[in-house]
Amino acid sequence: MYAVETKGLTKFYGKSRGIADLDLSISEGEFFGFIGPNGAGKSTTIRTLLGLIKPCGGNAKIFGKDILTEKEAILSETGYLPSEAIFYSGMKVKEVIKFSASLKKADCSKEAECLCERLKLDVSKKVRELSFGNRKKVAIVCALQSRPRLCILDEPTSGLDPLIQREFFSILKERHASGATIFLSSHILSEIQRNCTRAAIIREGKIIAAGSVEELSKNNAKRVQIQGMADISPLSGVRDLKKTEDGASFLYGGGISELLTFLSKQKISDLTISEPDLEEIFLHYYLDGGNGK
Repeated sequence: MYAVETKGLTKFYGKSRGIADLDLSISEGEFFGFIGPNGAGKSTTIRTLLGLIKPCGGNAKIFGKDILTEKEAILSETGYLPSEAIFYSGMKVKEVIKFSASLKKADCSKEAECLCERLKLDVSKKVRELSFGNRKKVAIVCALQSRPRLCILDEPTSGLDPLIQREFFSILKERHASGATIFLSSHILSEIQRNCTRAAIIREGKIIAAGSVEELSKNNAKRVQIQGMADISPLSGVRDLKKTEDGASFLYGGGISELLTFLSKQKISDLTISEPDLEEIFLHYYLDGGNGK
């Protein structure tokens, strides 16, 4: 079964694009990454899936349930962490967490206590006394304390210090190992590469690539590093060119035989061709309009 499935999902804000004809499928039990910079449509997608905003076209289902007609059932088994955590400023942290649990009609006190301890969250403070990072911790506890079947996390690590980020991902990996589906939206590519099994790249409201993280990193683009004198400008398929004192480095999307023929006529002393990492693939899709072929 698909945990998340969309077909032609579309949302416009007046004439402004949110998402357009978005097709996305996430199998139950996946640790899925959703990649894109601010404004690409990540949050619009998530808010539409959760019924917080109404789509203009297309359809979507979560665990086979329609997002428009079965929203309450969907929310009962979904934990949502928004990119910005906003709570009633006068409430204490423990009150916010208890109130969140009451919306699920569940006793989550033991799980909440464990999460607060692991995230080093002081539940006695009022929300107005918290830093941005500590408010994010409250949001994490609220999202995960019911042990939801699906965890939807929108830019979850902003504001968290490195040690808490590490603990947070340890928690997510434990949830994933126990069968939960994780939907992680982020513009931090290293988070996706280290933790996700599959991912999709969204650009201007449309999915431009999807597959395993390994597959996304294995398109025909290669990272090429050369030492020596070479005029790269006549070579087609060059992206992300970085010149150094003793050579150059660039992302190359053309044929290897053409590359070697070209470089054989240049004055180079050394050559390295390697697979690019996910960040370089992302730049290939985003900055250069690459299609991964």
